[in-house]
Amino acid sequence: MTDQETSKASPIEAVGHKIRPVGSTEYSWCKAVPGGTGITVLALLLSKPLNIPLLQSALHKLQIAHPILNSQLYFDPTSSAFSCIISPAPQLQIQTFDLSSTAQILQSNSSHLNSQSISPFHLILEHELNKNSWQNLDPSLETAVFLASLYTLENGRWVLALRLHTSVCDRTSMAALRRGLSGMIGEGAVPLAVERVENEFGLGIENYIPSGKANKPFWARGVDMLGYTLNAFRLANLSFKDTELPRASQVVKLQLNSEETDMILSRCKSRDIKLCGLLAAAGLIAARSLNGIPDDQWEKYAITTLVDCRSILDPVLSSHHIGFYHSAILNTHDVKGGEDLWKLATRTYTSFTNAKRNNKHFSDMADLNFLMCQAIDNPGLTPSASLRTSLLSVFEDSMIDQSKELQQVIGLEDFIGCGSTHGVGPSLALFDTIRDGELDCACVYPSPLHSREQMQEFVHEMKRVLLDGSIG
Repeated sequence: MTDQETSKASPIEAVGHKIRPVGSTEYSWCKAVPGGTGITVLALLLSKPLNIPLLQSALHKLQIAHPILNSQLYFDPTSSAFSCIISPAPQLQIQTFDLSSTAQILQSNSSHLNSQSISPFHLILEHELNKNSWQNLDPSLETAVFLASLYTLENGRWVLALRLHTSVCDRTSMAALRRGLSGMIGEGAVPLAVERVENEFGLGIENYIPSGKANKPFWARGVDMLGYTLNAFRLANLSFKDTELPRASQVVKLQLNSEETDMILSRCKSRDIKLCGLLAAAGLIAARSLNGIPDDQWEKYAITTLVDCRSILDPVLSSHHIGFYHSAILNTHDVKGGEDLWKLATRTYTSFTNAKRNNKHFSDMADLNFLMCQAIDNPGLTPSASLRTSLLSVFEDSMIDQSKELQQVIGLEDFIGCGSTHGVGPSLALFDTIRDGELDCACVYPSPLHSREQMQEFVHEMKRVLLDGSIG
């Protein structure tokens, strides 16, 4: 842990600091991140040199606009409680790596790989996903939730990596940060969508749930908890390659060109389902194919769908409101051989929408948070102690990006935003974006629980299923 990531000021004695205990969902992430799940990274590949003072100023402006980005985590061992502490002034300092330092990092991260096709940008993304500043929280220190690094590559390229604790940054927050930062370093190329959000630091998602939406009778909560627990032992998974060695998050990509993307989106629209239902169905079919199960045998898989709740909270929050405001809906699906892609997609999406219509994303929030913490504390509650809670996680809504013109202005050649999953979580987490009309998914998985070759084959099979099922 570097000096930039910690501060020795006591939260009790700190002058001008605001302090609050973390919310229940934030607490789940505080429990998960030390084990490796919940490190959010936004990596940007740049072909134009950055003005470091300008970049530092831009990041500080983001912290001022969104105070939670200037907060630190504090762990009290006497109560096993986490608190969030906001400093009165921006604290973030960019950590820079010159060409030599970056080369050493790339070499150490590629030495264990057989493939030579993984780009330096990709390796740095994985390096950041596994750079855990929150692994061993020192009770005497507060730990910053927002960190920035700038890596120097050959041939006039740089990688800017923003690393955040997921308790303060979900996928919508990550997109808002990228837009805001791009606007600022673009020196006025586009209007800047960064505003001060009043009381942004003050409340977690539970405090915004509309009255009555999270209510559940005691007996119903008990039945649901028992159902979730029993189902966990009945779920099928991709085969595990190594359940003993230490784990790290790795990434493979699923990409479609504009014609392919338009084809599947048009067919989704004609059937009134969202892309998340189609991706889930393709994943179920691909997993069953890779596992080599006879056609007449049924397998039960779990799909986690993440819902951005900002638009349905009270009060409604804007997409610029930084924090973690997603909830999860966990559905199980019985799948046999020969399933039709679109029928299965309709079935998976209908299961999700029915659960959402019944407010399961609110009423089950406490249950899923509790079970997540139980799995962390008791890995044996999951298959092969793997900490896998589902086969796939998908987002209800895809991120849409149409910023090619701005990207050219600032020299942004590529970007990837995703979170680590090698603690508790799915076998494959899909972070999908429609970028200028093309589907681009960052697919994160735990290694060596699953191998890169295995997950590349899985994603390739998903793509084949998507395209074969959409033609005609």
